[in-house]
Amino acid sequence: MFIHHIAIICSDRAQAVDFYVDKLGFEIISEHVRPKKDDILLNVAKDGLVLELFIKPNARKRVSGATGEARGLRHLAFKCDDVAAKREQLLALGIKCEPLRRDDFDGKLMTFFFDPDGLPLELHE
Repeated sequence: MFIHHIAIICSDRAQAVDFYVDKLGFEIISEHVRPKKDDILLNVAKDGLVLELFIKPNARKRVSGATGEARGLRHLAFKCDDVAAKREQLLALGIKCEPLRRDDFDGKLMTFFFDPDGLPLELHE
C-alpha cells in the first residue's frame, strides 16, 4: 500500500488556493462544487502528492495549542534538502514559521509552518 491522497478541511477557497497553489506550488487538477454537502472539493497535486482540499466555511476550528490536541492526523510533513532555505522562502511569502530546530530522534533539521486554518505542516531534511 501507499498513500493515494491526503484530505484537508479548509475554511476559505481563496485562502486555500493562495497558500497551497500560489505559495507552495501545488497545481489544481480538479474542482467539484458539491451543493448537497455544502462544500467544494479542490484537488491539488505536486511531485506525485495529491491533496484533497475540502472547502467548508462552517467547519469547526481545529483543536490545538493551549487547549491540547485532538486525536487523528497531527500534521503533514514535507521532505526537503534545504530546510533553512525553504523556511526563508516561506517567511518571504508571509507564511508564519517556527524557528529551526533539530529532530530529537534523527538529528535532522526541521521546522513547522501553518496553513491559513492553523493546520501544522512540517519541513524535514
